[in-house]
Amino acid sequence: MTERKSTIDPEVFFSADLRVGTVIQAEYLPKARVPAIAVTVDFGDIGVLRSSARITKRYTPEQMLGSQVIAVVNFPPRQIGSMMSECLILGAVGDNGDVVLLRPEFPSNNGQSIS
Repeated sequence: MTERKSTIDPEVFFSADLRVGTVIQAEYLPKARVPAIAVTVDFGDIGVLRSSARITKRYTPEQMLGSQVIAVVNFPPRQIGSMMSECLILGAVGDNGDVVLLRPEFPSNNGQSIS
């Protein structure tokens, strides 16, 4: 059984800006130490942001194009290998490291807030 992380103040969680966006570009990161895909996401009025996603066990760049994802858009940019990651795409991670992306069940507007 996996242990839960320590408790946090709800305000810490609510300060995360979770948004829906549509993948408009995706390509393998050839120089990544851990296989990853560079994903460019349109978040509507929030803008277009990039992310490095370790999702290659389940997804290809072609499968990502046009799909919607949920991401944290208010983390500071972070250098991941050769690219600057500007958001964190969310997914459930299995025991084998396989990631299943969190997505809206129905089409949503880009930039729609998650609450």
